[in-house]
Amino acid sequence: MTTQFAVDSSTISAVATPPGRGGIGIIRLSGPLSLSIAEAITDNKFTPRHAHFCQFKDTNGAILDAGIGLFFPGPQSFTGEDVVELQAHGGPIVLDLILKECFRHGARPSKPGEFSERAYLNDKIDLAQAEAIADLINSTTEQAAFNAAQSLQGAFSNRINTLTTAVTKLRVYVEAAIDFPEEEIDFISEGRVKEKLEEIINLLHSVHLEASQGRIMQEGLKAVIAGNPNAGKSSLLNALSGHDTAIVTATAGTTRDILREHIQIEGMPLQVVDTAGFHSTADEIELEGMRRASQEMETADRILLIIDSSAVRNEEDIRDQPLPEQYPILKEDIPVTIILNKCDLGCHGASIDTQNKPPIIHLSAKTGIGMDLLKQHLKELVGFEGRSEGIFSARRRHLDSLQAASEYLQAGHNQLVHAGSPELLADDLFQCQKRLGEITRPTTNDDLLSEIFSSFCIGK
Repeated sequence: MTTQFAVDSSTISAVATPPGRGGIGIIRLSGPLSLSIAEAITDNKFTPRHAHFCQFKDTNGAILDAGIGLFFPGPQSFTGEDVVELQAHGGPIVLDLILKECFRHGARPSKPGEFSERAYLNDKIDLAQAEAIADLINSTTEQAAFNAAQSLQGAFSNRINTLTTAVTKLRVYVEAAIDFPEEEIDFISEGRVKEKLEEIINLLHSVHLEASQGRIMQEGLKAVIAGNPNAGKSSLLNALSGHDTAIVTATAGTTRDILREHIQIEGMPLQVVDTAGFHSTADEIELEGMRRASQEMETADRILLIIDSSAVRNEEDIRDQPLPEQYPILKEDIPVTIILNKCDLGCHGASIDTQNKPPIIHLSAKTGIGMDLLKQHLKELVGFEGRSEGIFSARRRHLDSLQAASEYLQAGHNQLVHAGSPELLADDLFQCQKRLGEITRPTTNDDLLSEIFSSFCIGK
């Protein structure tokens, strides 16, 4: 059992089905009093893992409802504790009356996510699997739901555990070579450590790429539209979303705040952000709009830099000079796709060039010409091809931990190859191991658990 966080020994109860009216409503109990409470309010004796017809009664014996009761004894249950599920009719008044009887017999209301938290604390699931439960519930596309289900079954955790095991074994080899230099076999000088380290670096890189795609499929690719006033940013947002989200006029500076749309492109989630045009101005409102635009770009997966094609002689003019020099608001480390808009007004038709960097797309946001090229481009950026096997859901915190682990491995590789320092390599491997552990089972961060489980539904 996980020992760094105390498991509450009380019995908790909550309605596990969504608020509102429905055919069936489920009340869930978990803890040592679960069985006795269920037997007290039903006058039934429960056989483990059998469905029992029950009449739910109050303390005076009055029948509140009739339904089904199931008992799952711990530790072979979702939470690892004794669990009871009472299935009644799905009216909120009926469920509330039954729930009050559970409280009257010794249960207390559960906190958001407390059932899943107990499952984690009792080693029934790890933290990545717990997060996958919330991701599955909150999925907005079939692919996101499929990915979350993969993570819930342990696909992501297994990849992390494989990495952690490899790092741990390598660390043992390195520390053995340091502690016992007189041994005949020197793993370090023979190059075996370097070879194994590079294998792990490549494996971590592969997992990082998969997790990045999983995160995008769960949260949606964040594409920030940027450019000068009147280049067609708002028209592009409207064209992507399929309706008039933004006001489009010939007056420059119409968009002064952030406009955000969550859409799908053939099942791929996409978060499109329209920002204020950047230009020289003394207007405080426009300056604030540009500041917010800059903030949005810092967390973008891709910036769609939209340019009025009538102001460009040829594509080489754009590529000859680094984009951040031409548009200082752009971020050095955020990839850019250039949209040459208003191709309907010139002689250049719709086209796309991804062979050179940055990619350039000629389109017309107003008429829709070339929008299919942009949508296909966005899908290809994340490797989206409809239902994809082997992809798991991931979150930004997972990517942060994977990135930190990768940096420790690279630092260790440099220590080994360039400085000849196995001692420092051993420490880097230890730090890498810790960062990987943060994904599935962190050892010290109370606040992280509270933040994750408090975002769950009541009764989950």
